[in-house]
Amino acid sequence: MGIKGLTAAIQTLTSIPMPGKGDKDLSLALPWFPVVGLLLGIVLWIAGFLWALLPFSGWSFGCAMLLVILDVLLTRGLHLDGLADWADSMGGFGRDRRLAIMKDTSVGVFGTIAVLLCLISKLVIFERLFSSETFLWIVPVMVLSRAMMTELIATLPYARSSDGMARPFVENAGKGKRISSLIIAGSLCLISGPAGLALLIIAWSVTMIYRVYCLKKFGGITGDLLGAADEINEVILMALCALPGQYMSVLMGWGWLS
Repeated sequence: MGIKGLTAAIQTLTSIPMPGKGDKDLSLALPWFPVVGLLLGIVLWIAGFLWALLPFSGWSFGCAMLLVILDVLLTRGLHLDGLADWADSMGGFGRDRRLAIMKDTSVGVFGTIAVLLCLISKLVIFERLFSSETFLWIVPVMVLSRAMMTELIATLPYARSSDGMARPFVENAGKGKRISSLIIAGSLCLISGPAGLALLIIAWSVTMIYRVYCLKKFGGITGDLLGAADEINEVILMALCALPGQYMSVLMGWGWLS
C-alpha cells in the first residue's frame, strides 16, 4: 500500500488531477478504493455545506442538482457509462453476446433509461438528505460503494479473453488487498456508529448477490460491470439513508444504545 497505489486509485476513479504516475501494478490501488470514496464523499459534503451558507439555501433541489452534476464531473461519468452498457447487455442472449453489447460504444434504449433513472434517483435522494440535514451520510456511502468494487475485483475472474480497463486490476488482485480494503472501509464506517456498520453489511450483501449474477451471466467481472455495481450500491445505500429523514442523525454514534 504505497503512495503510488493511492495515486493510481485517484487517477482511475476520479477526474481529480494528480501529479506523477501510479504504480505499474494497478492491483496495488485496490486497498485505496475506499479512501478515494472518502475523498469524493468529503468533496460532495463540503459542496452541500457551502450551499447551506448561501442566502438561497432553502432551494434544496438546486443544491441537489449541483451535487448530481459535481458527482458526474468528479467521476467523469465513468460508472454511469458502465451502468448504461450493463443495462443494454440485459437484452442480449448468451454470455458472448452480452459481453459484445457492453463493448459497443453506442448507447441503447435500456442504457439511456438506466442512466436517467439513476440520475433522477440521486437528485431526489440528495434533496432529501440536504433538506433533512443528514447529507453527511454521503461519506460512508461513497466509501462503501468503492470498497465493494475491490470486493468484486478480488473475488471474480476477468470475464473477457481480451484486454480491458479492469484486467490490470484483476490480475494480481488477492486476498490481502481485499482484506485491507474491507478493514479500511469498516474503520471509516465505524465512525458513523451502528448505522454505519449496518450499511457495510447491506453493501456487502448486495455485492454478493450481484457477484453471483455476474458469474452466472458473464463468467466474471468487467469494467462496465464494476461501474454498474458502484451506481447500484450508491443508490440503494443513499436511499436507505434518506428514508428516515432527520431521524437518521439519531443513529450516528453509539450513545443511543446505552
